[in-house]
Amino acid sequence: MPELIERPSRVTAAGEPPKTIDEYVGRVNTGESRVSVAHMRSPSGWSEPGQRPEFDEYTLVLHGALRVEHEGGELTVAAGQAVHTAAGEWVRYSSPGPEGAEYVAVCLPAFAPETVHRD
Repeated sequence: MPELIERPSRVTAAGEPPKTIDEYVGRVNTGESRVSVAHMRSPSGWSEPGQRPEFDEYTLVLHGALRVEHEGGELTVAAGQAVHTAAGEWVRYSSPGPEGAEYVAVCLPAFAPETVHRD
């Protein structure tokens, strides 16, 4: 039987200025450890520390643009585009543009503070 997820849980975010994370599926909201799905909203000028997570992350940008720095350079992911970062790869996310960014992040396995390995 399908299970309705009525609302997300608000999760504390890393980085400045603060972004909003609403987790729909994952360790906090549903107890799921295999995958997490979160709706993120980051303001203009937001950035977070670099990280080398133990999970793959798929990010779909809905509005604005997200900058993804990696060991080989950086790329900009615009609204309507997505990016995949592999487990073990160093990355740093930011939203330097005037609109900030709104995006959905899917992590396999689910995001956990102890597996993100921030700088």
